[in-house]
Amino acid sequence: MTDTPTEDDGASTDSDPSTDSDPPIDSDPSAGPRDSAAAADPPEPDASLGPGRPTVLVPLAVLEGESLPNGTAELLANARVVLLGYHVIPEQTATEQAREQFGETAMSKLEEFAAALAAAGADVETRLVFTHDEATTIDRLIYEHDCLAVLVPNSAPQVDSVLVALRGTVGIGRNTRLVAGLFADAGVAVTLYHVSGEGESPEDGESFLGGVRSDLVERGIASDRIETLVEDSDAPLDAIADRAESHDAVVMGETDPSVTTFVFGMPSEQIAERFLGPVLVVQRARPEE
Repeated sequence: MTDTPTEDDGASTDSDPSTDSDPPIDSDPSAGPRDSAAAADPPEPDASLGPGRPTVLVPLAVLEGESLPNGTAELLANARVVLLGYHVIPEQTATEQAREQFGETAMSKLEEFAAALAAAGADVETRLVFTHDEATTIDRLIYEHDCLAVLVPNSAPQVDSVLVALRGTVGIGRNTRLVAGLFADAGVAVTLYHVSGEGESPEDGESFLGGVRSDLVERGIASDRIETLVEDSDAPLDAIADRAESHDAVVMGETDPSVTTFVFGMPSEQIAERFLGPVLVVQRARPEE
């Protein structure tokens, strides 16, 4: 594993004019949520099934007291990390003014966090953004860096088990790429978890997870480290949150309509607020341009 120096984007800070002209987020508008595993995408073909370094966005409000939670560096040791330090400023404040006033302090904090990630083995790129709209900024950075996942950063002193919640809303190959990329060499126990949809039998769910399990094994995760679990529930997010309590980290797909709903509300209220560990939100594949 090779450490790489922390990179600054441009002149170490990135002014975000917070216009609505940012590129579209990393999502597939043509693929709506699916209710059953049978309708889920098959694993994406991959010429190299060995685990590569997945790109993970880590957003931190650096001037509001947010820091890199305990265990995050170890969790992302095999990742390419885009470390986003952002600060939301009032509409009447120019981004250049905020950068001049707070840029040095914010960058110092960001570089400290980046050094911890790099020391653990991650490849790290830093971005510092002063913005009027954090949601737009995060979506824009996901798109620009083609991030496979976004981390909702919570503390995880040690990651021995990961819950991978699969609902068919994201291409399954993207989930397996992330899980194998982060954990193939880490000795982590992986639980593949699926909540059955309407009209779906337990056998359908088991068959679905069996295919995912096979893909993970091909990508380098030992078969004896993978468990599959299918449950029936009228409240899938509640079921995921309940199961998450017995694991150290959660991997789940982006739901509706973007990761910012997870980071700033909606599903996060049911999972990230009930589950105190880190949550990796896998992004939808960006449509072909």
